[in-house]
Amino acid sequence: MFPFKNNITLNRNLSRKLYLQLCDQIIGFIKSGKLPPSAKLPGSRTLAEELSIHRKTVIAAYDELIAQGWIKTLPARGTFVTSTLPIINPKKINTAFSQNKRSNTSNFSFFSRPRLLRKSIINMNSNTLKIDDGVPDNRLAPFEEIAKMYRNIAKKKHHKSLLGYNSIYGNQELRETLATYLNQTRGLPISKDNILITRGSQMGIYLTSQILLQKKKIIIVGATNYMTADNTFEEAGGILERVPVDQHGLDTSAIEKLCKTKEIKAVYVTSHHHHPTTVTLSAERRMHLLLLAQQYKFAIIEDDYDYDFHYSNAPILPLASNDYNGNVIYIGGFTKIIAPVMRIGYLIAPKDFVDEAARLRRIIDRQGDNLLEQTLARMITNGDVQRHCNKVLKIYKSRRDLFCKLLKDKLDDYFDFEVPKGGMAVWVKLNKKYSWDDVVIKAQETNLVLNHEWKRYDNDSSGHNGIRIGFASLNEDEIHEIIDRLATVFKKL
Repeated sequence: MFPFKNNITLNRNLSRKLYLQLCDQIIGFIKSGKLPPSAKLPGSRTLAEELSIHRKTVIAAYDELIAQGWIKTLPARGTFVTSTLPIINPKKINTAFSQNKRSNTSNFSFFSRPRLLRKSIINMNSNTLKIDDGVPDNRLAPFEEIAKMYRNIAKKKHHKSLLGYNSIYGNQELRETLATYLNQTRGLPISKDNILITRGSQMGIYLTSQILLQKKKIIIVGATNYMTADNTFEEAGGILERVPVDQHGLDTSAIEKLCKTKEIKAVYVTSHHHHPTTVTLSAERRMHLLLLAQQYKFAIIEDDYDYDFHYSNAPILPLASNDYNGNVIYIGGFTKIIAPVMRIGYLIAPKDFVDEAARLRRIIDRQGDNLLEQTLARMITNGDVQRHCNKVLKIYKSRRDLFCKLLKDKLDDYFDFEVPKGGMAVWVKLNKKYSWDDVVIKAQETNLVLNHEWKRYDNDSSGHNGIRIGFASLNEDEIHEIIDRLATVFKKL
C-alpha cells in the first residue's frame, strides 16, 4: 500500500484546515499517478493513527474526495480511488509532499512574441532614484477627491445598477460629460455617439490597429516613434513605413511621396508633443496632413497623450478639431492627468468606426470599471479634474525649468537638448563620444536607474543617441540629486 505516513505533511499553522490539506495531497497523489485507479486507501481510523490526527479529520477529507469524485466507498470492502480515472504513469515518490512543484515550462507549444520582451528593472533600495521617460507624479494625484466622490456614489442605493453589466461603449454619463468637456477644451464637435470609453489610451491604439491594419496594411509612423505603438501595429499585422521627424514634427512632404507610390491605410501621429522627441506638429503640417488624409482616404490616428501639459502658450487644438471628413481617430486618456492607475481613456471617431471598435472591445474586455467611470464623470462636472490639472501644470512647469537649468549648467558638455514647450520629459542627445550602455552601468554604481532599454528610442537604427528623461515625477530635491549623480557618472567616464 502507498506509504501515506512518509509522504503526507500537515501544517497546523496554516490557515487552510487540516482535512483540506489532506484532501489536497491525496488529490495530488492521484493526479501524479502515485495512487492509480482502484487503489485501496487505508481506513479512516488507520490513517488517523499514522498521521497523528483525529479520525473525524480523515472522515471529513474522505467525504470531500467522494463529493469531488476522486474516491468511492464500497460497503464491506473499503475506500478506493475511482476506477474510471485515467491511468497515469507514476512519478518518483518524493520524501515529502512539499517537494512536488508545478512545472514552470509549458508542455505544449504556443506563439511567442520576442519583440514584446522588456528587461526587468534592477532591484531598487531606499537610496535609489529612477529616471523615467515622462510620467506624472503619483504623489500629487487628487486621492481625497477621488475617494470622496467614489464613496458618495457607492453608498447610494440607486447606483447599485452600476455593479451590473452595462454598455460596451462605456458609462453613459461619462460619455455625455466627455462630449462637453472635449468640446470646451479641445474644440471637438462631437456627441456621445462618437465616444468609446477604454481602459487607457493603449486600448484605443490596440482596437484601432486591429480594425485597420489586418492583412499587412501600411501605416506611416515617425523615424523615431513610441515603441509600444510600433509593437501594437506590428502585432495587428501592419507594415510600418517611417518618415523623418524634425523640429516641426512629422515630415508631411515625405508622407505625400509615399502616398503617391503606396496604398497607405493610416498615419500615426503624436501631434502635440511627439513621442519621444517632444516636438509639436506645426500648424502648416497639420493642415497638410488633413488634406492628404482626405485626398488619399487614410485614417489619422492622433494619440494626444499629454495635451493638457503645455507651458509656453495655450495648446494647439488637435487635428480632430478640424476634421470634417471623418479621417481622424482621436485617442486620449486621464492616466497622465491624474495617475497611471486611473485606467480610463477614450477613442473619438465617426460613429460607424466607434460601433466596430465597441464590438471588438466586447470580446477583449466586456466593459470598464463602471463605478470609477461614474466617479470621473462627476469629478469633471464638479471641476475637480480641471482644478487638479491647473495645479500640476504649474508644478510641472517649475520642475521643467529647474531640470533644464541644472542640465544646462552642470551637464552641458555631455547633452544636447531643447527646452520642451510641454509634456513631462526632455529629449536629450548624448555626446557621441559616450555610450548610453556605459552611462547606464556607471549610473547603477551611484544608485541611479536609467532606462536600460534606451535603444528603443532608435526605431530606425540611425544612431541619434537620444533618449527621453522625465522630470514631472521628481520634486526639486530629487531633481538636484539626480543631476548631481549624473555629474558623478560622467566624471567616472
